[in-house]
Amino acid sequence: MKQALVHIALVVKDYDEAIDFYVNKLKFELVEDSYQAEQDKRWVVVAPPGSKGAAILLAQASKPEQFDFIGNQAGGRVFLFLNTDDFWRDYHRMVADGVEFAREPQEQDYGTVAVFKDLYGNLWDLLQLNDEHPMAHRLAYRE
Repeated sequence: MKQALVHIALVVKDYDEAIDFYVNKLKFELVEDSYQAEQDKRWVVVAPPGSKGAAILLAQASKPEQFDFIGNQAGGRVFLFLNTDDFWRDYHRMVADGVEFAREPQEQDYGTVAVFKDLYGNLWDLLQLNDEHPMAHRLAYRE
């Protein structure tokens, strides 16, 4: 059996400001931005450069109860984990582009990691896993 995680929904306040952050600050690729007339919403998908794995569906909040989760989808815990093939390249570029880091880089047993905030405050790990890490062989760009 083969299955894959395709999209992870991320609740955002505004499609265009979210696209701007992910494309211009994180350098993600805009995979799709299409209007869904039957639901009167956009289908907006972004993905890290070179990734063949799961992509992020930017889901604009449309109900009052959804607005409460913007920026706090994981209750203050790190929500998403962005692995890179060059931690220091991406860390320095992100700092230069104004991405806010909540925790400075650290060397851990599993690799190098720092915590940053997206435009709404969701916490992300920027990390470079060691080659020995169990997930390292599963990463699409390491094929």
